[in-house]
Amino acid sequence: MVFLHTPKYVCSKLFSLACVLLISQSVFSAPVIIPAPPQLAASSYILVDANTGKILVEQNSHQKLPPASLTKMMTSYIVSDEIYNDHIQPTDMVPISVKAWRMGGSKMFVREGTEVPVEELLRGVIVQSGNDASVALAEYVAGSESAFVDVMNQQAQLLGMNSTHFKNATGWPAAGHETTAYDLSLLARALINDHPAHYAIYSEHEFTYGAPGEKPITQINRNALLFRDKSVDGIKTGHTEAAGFCLVASAVRDGMRLISVVMGTKSDDARAEESQKLLSYGFRYYETANAVKAGDELVSARVWSGKQDQVGLGVKSDVALTVPRGSTEELQIQTLVDGTIKAPIEQYQPLGKVVVSLDGEVLAEQPLLALEPVAQAGFFARLWDAIKLFFLGFFSS
Repeated sequence: MVFLHTPKYVCSKLFSLACVLLISQSVFSAPVIIPAPPQLAASSYILVDANTGKILVEQNSHQKLPPASLTKMMTSYIVSDEIYNDHIQPTDMVPISVKAWRMGGSKMFVREGTEVPVEELLRGVIVQSGNDASVALAEYVAGSESAFVDVMNQQAQLLGMNSTHFKNATGWPAAGHETTAYDLSLLARALINDHPAHYAIYSEHEFTYGAPGEKPITQINRNALLFRDKSVDGIKTGHTEAAGFCLVASAVRDGMRLISVVMGTKSDDARAEESQKLLSYGFRYYETANAVKAGDELVSARVWSGKQDQVGLGVKSDVALTVPRGSTEELQIQTLVDGTIKAPIEQYQPLGKVVVSLDGEVLAEQPLLALEPVAQAGFFARLWDAIKLFFLGFFSS
């Protein structure tokens, strides 16, 4: 990476731009050419860098479609959130209602009138895609499935899933029960980032459960990619006649996590194969670059009227970017520092900005922050600095 420091009081904006362009021409090699992405046999799809949110590939990603059992991603997210906030406990015993027991489709095979721990039901939802387990948890968390659906729709709005509307906790076919590939990618990122401990359940290959007095049943995770690709650790399959075969997948290689959403394929094998095409393309041609690390001092700035005359500047959070593979070292980091900085200064007070570019294209801009506070100096020190500033201004004008 190339680091540049441009004090705002030295260069005008026009001159700063000229500096950047001249240095860019001497430093950067020819732009990396990324081949066209694969075309998938699916109704809609999207590929996203989970760390940065950068969309690498998309086709009809905002088309509203029935999500089938991909709905259960939201069901498990809300249950995980309830556990995280201490509203329920993993060991809580959940009573199984007649409604839950009678659910058709994929099942965990819980029995009406029994009680099952939250953590086992959560595995029943995630690994076995149990409609019965989903309804049981929905009733336990919110009192009824319909009340739980209200929570699901509220959470969807909080996550920015603006094209999503749920009608049930399972994905059972219902008019108006719909989402998009893009919205599901947002939900997948939330699952991974907000509740990593529970997200780990999505990588489990099988789960065994038996109701009291009945022979335990072992069911295999329906996500075929878990068995084909060791880098894949989730997430969820779905299938109905209307939705086709769907898969939200995630994988990690060399510190880069990708999320793929494929909806409306023709078979179980097809959803796995099409998802694998997306993931392979993303890992082959892109990488996640931690361009600027939180807390690193990028530049030191002069402080006037302070108990110390320098302050280190950096960023509070990592600046991660998705870039063409092999181009991380060509990133240009430019710091633009405010002209006259006077104490007192608070920690993380903005004092300029940092600009990250590649091949002349600005990829990110972040505030440049004081990494530590600087207290104001005493009266005579402030007076002396004021005199120096006066003469500096006089001779530079």
